[in-house]
Amino acid sequence: MTTPSSQSKFRPILVTVLLLGGFMTFLFMYIKPSPQWLYEPVKSVVCSDQFTSTTEQVTSKSIQSNTTNGQVTPAKSDEKKTILLVWLVPFGQQNDLNFCKSRFNMDYCIITTDKNMYSKADGLLFHHRDIRGDLSNLPQTQRPPYQKWIWFNMESPTHSGNFAGLDNFFNLTLNYHRDADIPARYGYLVKTQNEKKFELPSKSKLVCWIVSNYNPNHARTKYYNELRQHIEVSTFGRGFGRYVSDGDYANIVSGCKFYLSFENSIHKDYITEKMYRPLSLGTVPVVLGTSRQNYEDFVPGDSFIHTNDFKSPKELADYLHVLDKNDTLYMRYLDWKKLYEVKGTAFWIEHACRACEYLRTDNEYKAFRSLRSWYWG
Repeated sequence: MTTPSSQSKFRPILVTVLLLGGFMTFLFMYIKPSPQWLYEPVKSVVCSDQFTSTTEQVTSKSIQSNTTNGQVTPAKSDEKKTILLVWLVPFGQQNDLNFCKSRFNMDYCIITTDKNMYSKADGLLFHHRDIRGDLSNLPQTQRPPYQKWIWFNMESPTHSGNFAGLDNFFNLTLNYHRDADIPARYGYLVKTQNEKKFELPSKSKLVCWIVSNYNPNHARTKYYNELRQHIEVSTFGRGFGRYVSDGDYANIVSGCKFYLSFENSIHKDYITEKMYRPLSLGTVPVVLGTSRQNYEDFVPGDSFIHTNDFKSPKELADYLHVLDKNDTLYMRYLDWKKLYEVKGTAFWIEHACRACEYLRTDNEYKAFRSLRSWYWG
């Protein structure tokens, strides 16, 4: 039998149960939460399409991913991807499109050759040597207003077609010119953290030259033909019927005291791997190209020998003979290697990474109105 006193003890509990029941009834009648919200954990977003997850801003509650060769690489949750579409693959040369991430840790840059990405790309890259003279292989649709078109060329004006219609077409330039919107070099020197000891590779040849395109009308060929009358020059390459593979190149050049770093044409800032590769291999380059002052904008003045410093090829040959007999004088041309090291660039993909970085960091609208005047003069 329940007494009045016992009823009073249970009254607060009963009131609490009634209130809780009323609240739950209200919750399910009017708010109606999703069963999935109640019972399933939040899942990460993992996309199988390399580009699907890269065109939208990601919130802090999800993870965007790129899929490359079956490997899923998480992107930063608060970063939007920058997409660069290589419209004309340079010389059809395929490359690792994940290079920007693996080499420079640029997880935010997507390089693609898939033209289906046209409407989503932040920029398009056009390799000049692959543009048809009638421009028929360029996009025929109107450019999206946010998209930038980049003219890319590492060849000199002498060996680049000057097509009509190039003006008022591009937004940006990617070129070896220092005043290009996106400067791109064939190589560069980087200061080492500590001075290091340089060991000279074994030398079995005095002067070497490797050339594929041997043209008797080129200035470099005419200079060589006179120079070889006064000093022995070991020649290699298709131009001399002696093909050199990439693997053989280093062995040949490192075994030469001097290398003829003769450019195929002479233009400001046009300094190619013909100089940087011998420098990296411990060989003194003898350069023929732009002015000495221009070379010194990129490398130390005592790291190379310039043909312009001599009145004739014979005078140059005489000087090389002097250096050959004097190790102290010769090694002065290699002292810089104690403080610097040469870095090469990976064509074309490294330049694409620079373009992607530019698109990401520079939001200014630009239009290049006079490409032909700027480049061909």
